[in-house]
This record gives sequence, C-alpha cells and structure tokens, in this order.
Amino acid sequence: MPNEYTLYGAPMSLYTGKARAYLIFKKLPYNEVFSSLKVYKSIIVPNTGVRFVPVLKTPKDEYLQDTAMIIDTLEQRHPERSITPESAKQKLVSYLFETWADEWLVIPAMHYRWNKANFPFIYEEFGKVIVPNMPRFIRAFLGKKIGAKFKGFVPLLGITDKSIPAIESWYENHVLPLLDKHFSKNDYLLGSKPCLGDFGLMGPLYAHLYRDPAPGALMKEVAPNVARWVERMNQPQDAEGMFLADDVIPDTLLILLTRIFKEQWPVLINTVESIDTWIVQNPQVKAVPRTIGEHTFTIGDITEKRAIGTFHQWKVQRIVDCYHQFDSKEKLSVDAFLQSVGGLHCMQLDIKKRLSRIKNKLVLSD
Repeated sequence: MPNEYTLYGAPMSLYTGKARAYLIFKKLPYNEVFSSLKVYKSIIVPNTGVRFVPVLKTPKDEYLQDTAMIIDTLEQRHPERSITPESAKQKLVSYLFETWADEWLVIPAMHYRWNKANFPFIYEEFGKVIVPNMPRFIRAFLGKKIGAKFKGFVPLLGITDKSIPAIESWYENHVLPLLDKHFSKNDYLLGSKPCLGDFGLMGPLYAHLYRDPAPGALMKEVAPNVARWVERMNQPQDAEGMFLADDVIPDTLLILLTRIFKEQWPVLINTVESIDTWIVQNPQVKAVPRTIGEHTFTIGDITEKRAIGTFHQWKVQRIVDCYHQFDSKEKLSVDAFLQSVGGLHCMQLDIKKRLSRIKNKLVLSD
C-alpha cells in the first residue's frame, strides 16, 4: 500500500509496544515486520546505523528510530486524533509521564523479566530473532544466548540484590495500586482519550510487565484495571475521546507525580550536570557516548549506583522546553501545581550544553 507505514519491531520489545499502540489509536495504516536477524542485517542497521527497535519506515521511505522521534514526527504529519493536550498542566504532565515510563519504569520492567520465572518463554521469544521457524526448544536454546546480553543490562540500571526489595516494594505497593485506582475511574491518564504519557506507559507495562508470564500474573491479580487499560490501548477505538476539561489533573495521579519528582528527577538533574562536566573534559568530542560513568539513585530507603544514561538529557530537554513555552498566565497555574507536587525547582534546570539526535546518535548541539 503506498500510504502504509512499516513497523519493524517485536512483541517482546518494550518500545515497540509504545509505537504500536500509537499507530493503532491514530488509525494509521501499518504493517508490522518482526525484527529477525535477517531484518536487522538487511534493513534496520543499513538504514538507521543502530541496532535498536522499533524502527518505522514511512511512505516516503524514511526510517525513523526512537519512539519519541517517531511520535513527534507523526503528530506533525497527522494532527487528527491529537495525543497532545492543549492546556498547559496536562501537556506538561503528559511529557512527565512519558519520560517516567520510558526511563524509570524500565527498572521494574527489566527486573521482573530477567529475575522472575519467565523461562523458557522469554528465551523462546528471543530465539525467534535467529530461527523464527524452528521448534520452541531450539528457539529457547539459542534465545538464551541472546537473552544473556539483555540480562547484562540489568546491573547498569541499578538492579542489584541490594535494590531489588525496594524496587519490588515500589512497583507492587505504589505503582500498580495507584495506577489501578486511577484507571478504575479514568479510561486513560488524562480523560477518555490517551495522551503521550499513556503511550509511554505502554512500553514497560505491556511487553514486559503484562505479557511476560510472572509479572503478567501479578498485574492481573494486583491491578486488574491496569491490565484492562493495557488491553484497551492495544485495541482500535472508534471514539476519539476527550481530555478532561479545565486543565484538570486527576487527584489519583498526584502521589505518583510527587514520587516521580522525589526519586527520578534527582537522577535526571545529575545526568544533565554530569554531561556538562563530561563535555568540558572532552572539548574536541562531538558525539556523546550512551553512558558516561555512574551515579547514585534512591528508591524508597535504598540507595544504589547505576550507569549515567546520556539519552535521558534529550528527554529532559523536551520537558523543560515544554515548560518554557508557556506564557505568564499559564506559568502561574503550572507553577502552583508543580509546587504542590515538589517539582517546581526541576523546571528551572539550566541545561548549558544541549544535545541533538543526528542520524540516531547523540551529538552536542551547535
């Protein structure tokens, strides 16, 4: 079809779930192609220069990589059924939830996938990348070798014997119950239509935490309304729905937002500061590596170390830019709201050295 998009991804891929749900809601015609080893070698790497999925091929034969870039691009080209609230607080909250989901909920997503009883299921899934048509036991054997590489990322996220109890307590006693309460009253984060934050949540909450056997059983038992939200996000919705009137942020999101600013944002702010220092120490280098050392983070009452992921700054820039686009009247309302959830100082973050994505690589902006 001449106007059809092609989504290269995989059912077990975290960010593919985000892109797929977006295409479904927007009612954009697309064909999904499983990212086998052959597809990686012949399509993904030659056209993007990286080995990450999802990748979206547009009807113009462009290859877009990274879900934030995919969604930003398609929102400009297809403004109908917009996922961006027009009101200030809701727009900012949508961005906040996207970055929380993309960069923070990946912690329980990776923990519950690789440290729980999801085998041989997950090995069979990864085995499809190499031998998609072979029997399950062969896929599981070969998939274990690929899975070992992904499991190796777990400590980089700060998932250790020390932090795991706090991660599980946070996810099972905070994230799931609060989201379950919210989705018992609301179809989506901000009303009867999904926003950018909803699609962000679909990454970790679908592919890892709903679809994998052990966390999937947990979600359905502890948070059935979250499970139903996941299922709803994967189904075409004829009615577009509406965002809540009068720029209302539901009370059911306030505790989540308060903890986002308390725990995730110190990491994001330190990431920006660390990148600034790294750039000063490497003045001749334009390309920024994906990680630049370690820093500490806190979940609950546990502090642990994790890798400094430089891509986080690019995501933070989008949030801070959103905030600074508000006029003085909007900022009065937004600032009062941010003050109530402990986030006002975060929006004052001074990003001295901005990053850009050029050919799917992070580089220092001119």
